[in-house]
Amino acid sequence: MKTPLLILLITLIAQFGQAGVGNGDILPPIPPWSGKSRSLMVADNNPWVTPSEQSKLTKTPNYEETMAWLEKLAEAAPELKMTTIGTSLQGREIKMIIASSEQHFTPESRSKKPLLLVHAGIHSGEIDGKDAGMMLLRDMTVLKKRRDLLEKVDLLFIPILSVDGHERSTPYSRINQRGPESMGWRTNARNQNLNRDYVKLETLEVQALLEVINQWQPQLYVDVHVTDGIDAQYDITFGYNAATCHSPAISNWLDNELRPAAEASLKAMDHVPGPLFFAIDNNNLQKGIVDFQPTQRYSNGYGASRHLPTILVENHALKPYDQRVLGTYVFLKSVMETMGKEHGSLREAINQDKQRRPDTVALAWGARMEKPETYSFLGITYETFKSSIADGDVVRWTGKPETMEIPMVRLDRPTVTVSRPKGYWVPATWPEIIEKLKRHGVEMETLIVSREVDVEMYRIRDAKPASSPFEGRFRVTGKPEPEQRKEWFPKGSVYVSTNQPLCELIVSMLEPTGPDSFFQWGYFHEILQRTEYFEGYVGEPLAQQMLKEDSDLQAAFQKALAEDEKLAGNPRARLHWFYERSPYMDERWLLYPIARVNETH
Repeated sequence: MKTPLLILLITLIAQFGQAGVGNGDILPPIPPWSGKSRSLMVADNNPWVTPSEQSKLTKTPNYEETMAWLEKLAEAAPELKMTTIGTSLQGREIKMIIASSEQHFTPESRSKKPLLLVHAGIHSGEIDGKDAGMMLLRDMTVLKKRRDLLEKVDLLFIPILSVDGHERSTPYSRINQRGPESMGWRTNARNQNLNRDYVKLETLEVQALLEVINQWQPQLYVDVHVTDGIDAQYDITFGYNAATCHSPAISNWLDNELRPAAEASLKAMDHVPGPLFFAIDNNNLQKGIVDFQPTQRYSNGYGASRHLPTILVENHALKPYDQRVLGTYVFLKSVMETMGKEHGSLREAINQDKQRRPDTVALAWGARMEKPETYSFLGITYETFKSSIADGDVVRWTGKPETMEIPMVRLDRPTVTVSRPKGYWVPATWPEIIEKLKRHGVEMETLIVSREVDVEMYRIRDAKPASSPFEGRFRVTGKPEPEQRKEWFPKGSVYVSTNQPLCELIVSMLEPTGPDSFFQWGYFHEILQRTEYFEGYVGEPLAQQMLKEDSDLQAAFQKALAEDEKLAGNPRARLHWFYERSPYMDERWLLYPIARVNETH
């Protein structure tokens, strides 16, 4: 029998322990929520209750528990097949569920129905999509609640993409996120962020995902995340790249067909849907929010470049886990309903964009030139106070809803563009680049004998490697200057025509001005280094000889001295000026090795 003192002690220990884990006591207040979507949960005694539902959607199962439950479901449901698409660095299998009412479980045998690809856990602390997907799979199969969805749409579901990050689970993973009780980590076992890897393809996880996309060719792709940043009333936000970003027909279809249907479904179940948003200043919302257009390192930027309709879902981190999971379920259900109903117009939009061969390709985007529009933002009131610790202003969110009229800055104006060439030559001396292009599904011709070709190539001026790494690489910027050259390409080099559906992705990866080009990701550091030099005792007679042989060189040298103080005051730099113009200088220094073909090859 417990004494009153012991009961009090146990209670205090329990309260202390609860306060000591998680972040509920330091997060902003939140209004209560009891939406109609709670009806989607089954009772604890249901034989197909998910592990998360058993906790009332406050916890998420670990990797082994998740896979065991899904294996059991796949064994009981003939419409499902569980397959392995890859293996992580720590040896965990990356699993995918194929859902097909007609049991078409291979890319070769897939039906003519539209195909939806969904994955959760690319940032595995943001795992809402896993638990929502498990519930939806169950309801479409063994519980027979939503069999209508699979009658019109097939589904590929990857419950956890970053499986190693998922198992680095702790209550302290995401300080700004309200649940689940224990969360996985943002990056994989090598601290790589998978949602920055769509171009460079250095992670096993995204390599496996791209193989699925190339083999199965889905008609729509959903990537489920949870937000960072400011508080707001929205619980389920989602977006995709604008019509100016490679796939205008797809973007218009998403605007006109999918978004209205999804928002209506969410509202009917007491959720608050909204667009993706990022505050210009988290401490002052009156400065506005931005409609950001991601480049190809991100899922939705990559999808737009290859004309794969791609939706980025960002559930609101400060909403409770159950609210976010149930909202994700409603969203995915609505996506499948819309695909089933509008599959003809969706296919038409995809085919229309795949036929694009623009003369000019946008590589980056900035704000529109005109004054930003005013947007009715469903926000949360906040106040700023002077922090004695930070010694500056800090925001305090109150939990009280407020509709705010604030600027919406749309970053959909192309700011970096390039002309699309007929094609590119990639020399055999850069096999890793050729391999990456193949992984992206790029079509190419391989030389079986060496060949000399008239091409345009870039000399990279003012190249600047970054001082610190980003996503495991030292990025590089520079100013490409075109040169007309006759270039020799050895056997094994490849010619990549831009007359193919992936043309805009190809240009984005191979043009050095592209922020997600292989050049800027730092795959060509070798061209920036010099390997031959001169000594002063030969530099001086070389310069004198060159001046005797070229009467115009003296005037050019004097002009350079007048315009460049550093050159004028540096004896070696003055000699190097002549060395650069001599036949002894390495003529391939700073020469970007991938060549453009502006005429038919």
